[in-house]
Amino acid sequence: MEITDRVLRNFKVARTYQFKSEKVNCVDYSVNGDHAVSSGNDDCIVLYDIQSGRPAKTLYSKKYGADLIRFTRGAAHTVVYSSNKQDDAIRYLSLTDNQFIRYFPGHTARVTALSMSPENEIFISSSLDKTIRIWDLRLADCQGLTNPLGKPICSFDPEGIIFAAGVESHAIKLYDFRAFDKDPFACFETRFNRVCDWTGLKFSNDGKHILICTNGGAIRILNAFNGSVLHTFSGYNNSKGISLEACFTPDSKFVMIGSEDGRVHVWSIESGMKVAVLDSKHPGPINALQFNPLYMTFASASTNMVRTRRVHEGGGCLFELEVSTAAKSANNFMYLRVDFHLKKESSFDVHLKLIKAAIANVENKCNNLLVTS
Repeated sequence: MEITDRVLRNFKVARTYQFKSEKVNCVDYSVNGDHAVSSGNDDCIVLYDIQSGRPAKTLYSKKYGADLIRFTRGAAHTVVYSSNKQDDAIRYLSLTDNQFIRYFPGHTARVTALSMSPENEIFISSSLDKTIRIWDLRLADCQGLTNPLGKPICSFDPEGIIFAAGVESHAIKLYDFRAFDKDPFACFETRFNRVCDWTGLKFSNDGKHILICTNGGAIRILNAFNGSVLHTFSGYNNSKGISLEACFTPDSKFVMIGSEDGRVHVWSIESGMKVAVLDSKHPGPINALQFNPLYMTFASASTNMVRTRRVHEGGGCLFELEVSTAAKSANNFMYLRVDFHLKKESSFDVHLKLIKAAIANVENKCNNLLVTS
């Protein structure tokens, strides 16, 4: 189903996960959209099952802390994450058995960005030590280093051929990954009217746009080929200079960002108009925001809370159907419920089979409970 203004306005809060953490630092979705992961200031790493809508596992990184976190491309249960305690190394972790697979030492100051290549086992990181490093998940040693001449943030393009470096909050340099040791092949300068720091850099999935996130109450969309400014979006609350994450929708047609008052603002890239303001019920600023790459859901995170949203009406590419049945005994009723997703693209016969199977499954569970009670 196409993402439209109306669809975006119909998003409602579907799940809320509340933690003791002072702040949820980062949220990321797996490539297949089936899982999400978050990192928090309480050193916890939480894996979420998107289909069941429940946290699947909670791990702790008490010794090193957990700041930025990204799923690897190969497996949904391995991540790389940066530290905010002890050192500035990046760690490769298996969420299945809570074992470190590899350490990536090298940075000497806080890591400001992690970006996975969409094509292979490569990822890049930027740091306040004014370097961008290239890593291979299979090797502990740094595979390449570039000095963009300033404090950088970085991101791969959707094909993994180019990566962008945002330098000193005023310039974007484009590098050919195959010749990263050479000078950038393009450089664009762009300055905001207000004083702010750039906090994030992202390519749209179609590769046509670059999104600049800031802590100054404004974000900007650039043409990825010539660096021209397409839009500067503001009008959301950020009076305290908080690092608020923005993101594209998967179809590259809209951009969204959280705000200091817990709302999510959405703009159309084509028209430049604001199309939705969603009340997320967050008690504080939304510092992390990610749209699911496959399903019609997105996640927002604030001081101690992660919320997921889905389309409230049948406007999304996925429907959630709740099937309930009851088994009666002499003294009481017992109810079980099963939730599952129907793909709108599937045929009616496929939907009917899924519904019948779900009802039969619930009835069997209720009957089994009656037999054992």
